Amino acid sequence: MTRITLPAAVALVVAVASTSLAATFEIDPAHTSVQFAVRHLMVSTVRGTLGKVAGTLTLDEQDPTKSAVVVNGLDTREPKRDAHLKSPDFLDAAKYPTITFKSKRVTSAGAGKFQAVGDLTIRDVTREVTLDVEGAPQPFKDPFGNLKLGGSAHTKINRKDFGITWNKSLDGGGVLVGDDIDVTIDVELAQKSADAK
Repeated sequence: MTRITLPAAVALVVAVASTSLAATFEIDPAHTSVQFAVRHLMVSTVRGTLGKVAGTLTLDEQDPTKSAVVVNGLDTREPKRDAHLKSPDFLDAAKYPTITFKSKRVTSAGAGKFQAVGDLTIRDVTREVTLDVEGAPQPFKDPFGNLKLGGSAHTKINRKDFGITWNKSLDGGGVLVGDDIDVTIDVELAQKSADAK
């Protein structure tokens, strides 16, 4: 089983890393980031992060990948905007404090590339999403002898698919906030010393 408590996007890329190795890995927050991007006023792109990433990953190929996220780590460098994104207009973090992703299958897409298909749940609405993933699906040793695992992933979701419909019309046409959300994930994990061989 893979069980993680960390930002959702990181959980998505980690879902690809299931191997036959039964070991515990810890997220390295100094080398992990989760970004999202959405159009604003139809002329610019607002980018944000899901804040500091922390958590553990236990690998076991016999069970499906499971992951969870607390959405309060949101950061777009504008406190009022962050508060609005956590409000009932968008994520409604008080009522729906978690986002979950459960992988269903992973397929090869070439050397070091994969596609991960799974169910993403936001605000109690579940939709199937596909991630394009690149990375190290097998653990490897860094120059200091530490066992590492990591990768990057990208996906695009439509927020309306998850019941997030708030918007404002612009006088000249168009809307204040775009519907499509680009998610980019970079994650690095280190095997816990007690598990290291």
